[in-house]
Amino acid sequence: MRRRTFFGGVFAGLAATAYGTKPPKPKAGDIPRRVFGKTGEKLTVIGQAGGRFPLISFEEAKAITLRAYDLGINYFDNSVDYWDGRSEEVYGAVLPPFRKHVFITTKANKRTRAGAEAELELSLKRLRTDYVDLWQLHGVGEKTEVEQIFGPGGAMEAFEAAKKAGKCRFIGFTGHHDPYVHLDMLKAYDQFDSILMPLNIADPGYLSFEKLTLPVAAERGMGIQGMKNFGNAKLLQSFSARECLHYVLSLPVSCTAIGCTTIGQLEDDVRLAQQFKPFSPEEMNALRQRAAGIRGPHLEDWKRNIQDKAGMPPSSGVGHG
Repeated sequence: MRRRTFFGGVFAGLAATAYGTKPPKPKAGDIPRRVFGKTGEKLTVIGQAGGRFPLISFEEAKAITLRAYDLGINYFDNSVDYWDGRSEEVYGAVLPPFRKHVFITTKANKRTRAGAEAELELSLKRLRTDYVDLWQLHGVGEKTEVEQIFGPGGAMEAFEAAKKAGKCRFIGFTGHHDPYVHLDMLKAYDQFDSILMPLNIADPGYLSFEKLTLPVAAERGMGIQGMKNFGNAKLLQSFSARECLHYVLSLPVSCTAIGCTTIGQLEDDVRLAQQFKPFSPEEMNALRQRAAGIRGPHLEDWKRNIQDKAGMPPSSGVGHG
């Protein structure tokens, strides 16, 4: 849940040195947009995420959310469990006047139909809306969860019913523990509108979502969301914020979720998105090679630790691209 609690101040200092004064304010509305898979929605390539709001006050979180909207961000990520629901309440306190202009996502943790339906009702109440644009199965990390989701009385029944009833426009799933579990989800169901996965410079070197899951999602035309762009700040010890963010945006993603705890961090990210130019294949490979010495489960501690086991988990039977 942490990323740049410390680094926000560092960025500000470095930027001030580079510009000779305070960095210029990013211009509103200049953030590139991409089509979100087959949905046809056009989302800003970076989105404000609510996962790190527990690190700041409610009023600070509201100010960041409003600033994100003012800067032109239209993609807002959240989950029923972030800050025990208060992160959704932040969006509910800020976004309703702009509801037609923003794409709001949230997530459910429960794996049963009844549990997921109850979570969605809570989310809608907190967000102060009668629908979300994207509802996602949150943090699917084990094969047993996949079996429960798609079994009798499983959460997928709630998702299909909610989409049919108009309580969500699109459905998807998220996870960061094991790309093979993502492949199990894709094998089990071919009607997901979206997917959210960790993507960063170090990912290709260890249990890689970029290598295993991303090609399948891209081939299906899904709306692809990235996360953990900065490796929970660990990558910022070896790479610049520009390298980290531009690496992810150079992949075939629709957008990537970014958690900010200061307006300065948010403005840094917006500025980097506005300046984005895709890295060449050679530049991408050079960045991956630089990450070779730090890759692995100690950096990406959200992934399954297979470092001491021989080989990789067995294939799920879905083409890896």
